[in-house]
Formats: sequence, C-alpha cells, structure tokens
Amino acid sequence: MTTYHADTTGVLDEALQRLHAHGPEHHGRLSNHAPMAVEALAAHGQAGAVHRWLDHYAPKLEEFPSRVAPVTADGWADALGDIRRAADWIDFFGRELAGRPWRDVLAAWWPRLLPGLYGAATHPVIRVGHAVRTLLAAGEDVTAPRLAELGQALGYWAARHLAVTGVRPLPGAVPSAAAALDAVPLLAEQSGIFPDRLARVAGLPVWADGVTDPDTAHARLTELVRAATHRYATHGHGEETMLVHAATAPNAVLRVLPALPRAQWAPSLTAAWTASAAVTAMYGPASPLPATDPGSLTAGDLVALALDHGDEHVIKLTDTALDVGDGPAFSAALRAIELSARP
Repeated sequence: MTTYHADTTGVLDEALQRLHAHGPEHHGRLSNHAPMAVEALAAHGQAGAVHRWLDHYAPKLEEFPSRVAPVTADGWADALGDIRRAADWIDFFGRELAGRPWRDVLAAWWPRLLPGLYGAATHPVIRVGHAVRTLLAAGEDVTAPRLAELGQALGYWAARHLAVTGVRPLPGAVPSAAAALDAVPLLAEQSGIFPDRLARVAGLPVWADGVTDPDTAHARLTELVRAATHRYATHGHGEETMLVHAATAPNAVLRVLPALPRAQWAPSLTAAWTASAAVTAMYGPASPLPATDPGSLTAGDLVALALDHGDEHVIKLTDTALDVGDGPAFSAALRAIELSARP
C-alpha cells in the first residue's frame, strides 16, 4: 500500500467546491467521476495537477439538478431510488451532517443504503469511499468542502439506490476470493446497460455468506480487493471500463469500514462481494490474456502514467492498484492504461 498524501494546499477543497455547483450525473445517467478522480490525484501527491485535469473534464459537467420537495426524516423511504430527487437528497444529507458528527450520520445511513449499493453501476458507494478517506485523513481538522462531499455522495447513493433480488447462492465451497471470481458464471448474453444486465444475474458463488466476525470480514474484503484488482490485469479486456468497478467498488467499502461500527463490517463484505461478482458476471470475458509485466515501475511512475492518460477510470483503478501495492496490481493499472481510450 502506498502512502496517503494529505493535501494541505487547499487545492482539493477548491476543486470540491467547484464541483458541488454541478450535478452528480451527466448525459442522462453517466456518473460525474470528477470528485473521485481529483481526490485520488490529491491522495497520490498530484494536487498540483488537480485543476488542470478538472479543466479538461469540465465540459462533461452539468448544472445542479432542480429540487422537487424536501426529503424528511419521516418520509425518506418514499424518495429512495428516485433520481429526480437527487438535489432533495443532497440537501437532506447536508442538513444531517450540519446537525451531528459525520460518523454518526454514516453509521445511521449505511445499513439503509447498503442494500442499494448497485445503483448507478456502484459509483455512489465509490464516491462515498473517496469522501470518507479524506475525512479519516483529516482527523479533527475536517473542512466544510470535504464534509459537503460526503453529503453529496450519500445523496447520490440514496437517489440511485438499486437493490439486487433473486440471485441464488450457487453450491460448492471456494477456497479464496480469486477462486470465487473464477467460479462466477458469465451471462450468456452480455448486452444492455448495467441495470438490465444486473437483472439477468441469477446465481453467484457462496463466498462471503456466513461471515459474522468483523476482523474476518475485514480480512476477506481486503482479499477480495486484491483478487479483483489482479484479475483486471488478465480479464480487463472483457470491458475495460465497467470491469474497473469489480475492484473499485469493494475497495470503496473497505475504505469506509474504519469509520463504521464493527457490527456493520460483515454485511458490508456481503454487499461488496455481490457487487464485484455481479460485475464479473455481466462483463467478464470467456478467456484471460497474459498480464503486462510492470518491470521496475514505481508507484510514482504509475501515478504519472495514469495522469498523463487522463481517463477517470484509469485514475481510479490506478488508485486502487496502489492501495493493493504489488506487481500484479501494477499490471492491472497498466492494462487499464493500454485498453482505455484517452479522453
């Protein structure tokens, strides 16, 4: 795992303030990746490049969405999963975070939102993971833009809440996360947008079920992030963009665990496994390709390559690969750079 670079220049806060004037999506239902990408760049010592990268991404940004009606503490369930209420949800979490500590808000809402982790192709929970990383790093010196980013991320998650139903557990024990991902049945027809494919996922291997011990859950989730990242190095060609989320979604959950009550760790593992396995089923290729040899590439080299490429998914997978921090993970980041079109 590489060293986290706490941004003390104020650049990340400036970027987040700039982004909070815009909506969480663009062009219909595409997620706004900028808050995640700029946080990842700052986390790896590239704060000086944040605004330059954001200038290139800015044409994709859209205005903040219109408000419909306030989300209330009593009536929130009626607004769950309604993207038309995105602004209302963001306002709601802004009020929640202004009224009590952010960890308390997160602990209260995590179990409510976790079943809908799959909405917007898992981007909301990934955005929450980036936001929580900055808050944990800040300690007692939490800034308003970083707190607001958590509210924006939670609001987006609530508005895009989408649960998985009807997925049966497939029999047979699997010894590891890597073996479990290998055992995922691929969809016979890999076509359509994310929600349509997700609805066709009928069964997934049993791997995370039955875990109750928080420390075991943490260890299993760490193993899953490593296995999914390594797998991208040999299977990313199945769909270079969507398969990124098989690694980044569980890593987002892993980043949030230290901020959650330990009782919530095991359910978090189950949701993260289902997300990673479902993405594998929806987009995985039938056959692997040889991984790219990273040679003597350093973490700094890898960050520089991702920044030079510029694609937001490349930056985010590189961020996760650096968390894993080994040769196969570096190979995964290189594969993303090779496969992904430059913006």
